Amino acid sequence: MKSYYNHNGKLFAVSENVISISNHSYRYGDGLFETMKLVNGNIPLAGYHFERLFEGMKLLGFKIPGLFTKEKLLVEIKGLAEKNNCSNLARVRLSVSRGNGGVNDCDDQLQYTIEGTAADENINRLNENGLIVDIFPDAVKSCDKFSNLKSSNYLSYVMAAKFARENKLNDALILNQHGRICEASIANVFWVKGETIYTPPLTEGCVAGIMRKQVLECGVATVQIPLTSNELINADEIFLTNAVYGVQWVKQFRGSIYQNKLSAKIHQSVFSGNR
Repeated sequence: MKSYYNHNGKLFAVSENVISISNHSYRYGDGLFETMKLVNGNIPLAGYHFERLFEGMKLLGFKIPGLFTKEKLLVEIKGLAEKNNCSNLARVRLSVSRGNGGVNDCDDQLQYTIEGTAADENINRLNENGLIVDIFPDAVKSCDKFSNLKSSNYLSYVMAAKFARENKLNDALILNQHGRICEASIANVFWVKGETIYTPPLTEGCVAGIMRKQVLECGVATVQIPLTSNELINADEIFLTNAVYGVQWVKQFRGSIYQNKLSAKIHQSVFSGNR
């Protein structure tokens, strides 16, 4: 079946290339994106997604046209999913770019692209096999006012994911400039000790994850503190979160093995409330 994507409000076949080689996101990573899940024609936590997107665009100084709204984008996302016959369950990626041009002569004409593809039903289930993770040693993330953005400048995460594949891991953990763990390559990280859930604060440089925010608001005692490898080694449980998979439990970090009792409860809590 032929698949389509939306670029600046128009549908194109996936085989058609319409983005300019001078696009700022392509050239410089000067853009943002949101990865969302579409379930039965609706996006769980859509308000959180668009709040993060528009706040990020304002922080980066994007010129946002008056007609570029959450409501318009939701209509186009649903229309694309219908066109691609994946309205029941889909992965959606919405990317925005500042425009075309060089570093000093960008036209500042906002561009956006929406992709929508069918998703496997397993994304709604807690992973049966726990993840195996370790630390990516070759890059550190700065802790500045841009650190929490879902940025198109994704090199550290790409290399961390490559490191994970090459070392037969399911994911790799990212260090910040202080040598502490701030997140994973595609997720935020939580750990459990006793009945308390912990996660690094945003000041540690992690992306302001949508599912991270949801877990913090789920009613379970949660503390935000910096994370070192020692905390993970001595934890009772570890789980990762993102907007598509919800909660995924980690079985092993280095020599430590973990259970998933509270992780499973958190997954059930956030999934049942966001279908």
